[in-house]
Amino acid sequence: MERFEELAVKYEPMIYHVIHSLHIYKNRDEFYQTGLIALWEAYLRFDAEKGNFGTYAYSFIKGRMLTELSKQRRNEVRTVFPKEETFWDMKKDDNDCRPLELLTLLSYCHGLTEKQKQWVVYTFYDGMSVREIAEVEKVSQSAVKKWRAGAMEKIRVNIEEGLC
Repeated sequence: MERFEELAVKYEPMIYHVIHSLHIYKNRDEFYQTGLIALWEAYLRFDAEKGNFGTYAYSFIKGRMLTELSKQRRNEVRTVFPKEETFWDMKKDDNDCRPLELLTLLSYCHGLTEKQKQWVVYTFYDGMSVREIAEVEKVSQSAVKKWRAGAMEKIRVNIEEGLC
């Protein structure tokens, strides 16, 4: 087998071909480096009895680049920042109707126990999870789930009977 330096020169067009076939336009130098590293690993792992090196190297290089693309995509999705001018120009809504929302929400709570009403308010008004409610109320999560089950059943009955 050839020395790696010679192999790198020989397979450089293949690396650029893979970059082009995957429509990579950002960070081309990084992907070229990824391709070289993949070529090096293919060079080390290749078994001549199992087939052609070119085919093996191509699939190895393309696989590494696809893996790197998906890593970068996940990273981009996690680190999306709002445009600065949009972020700083956000204004508070002057039509804040939170008290009316609470009154509307409580209109569905006819016949609920105090704990069931608390669950409704915590969940739908404050947006809290079962775990958060349990921590605030200093009870188990299963207790909160029982409040939820009872509240949902009574609310269903209230809606069906038109009590809301």
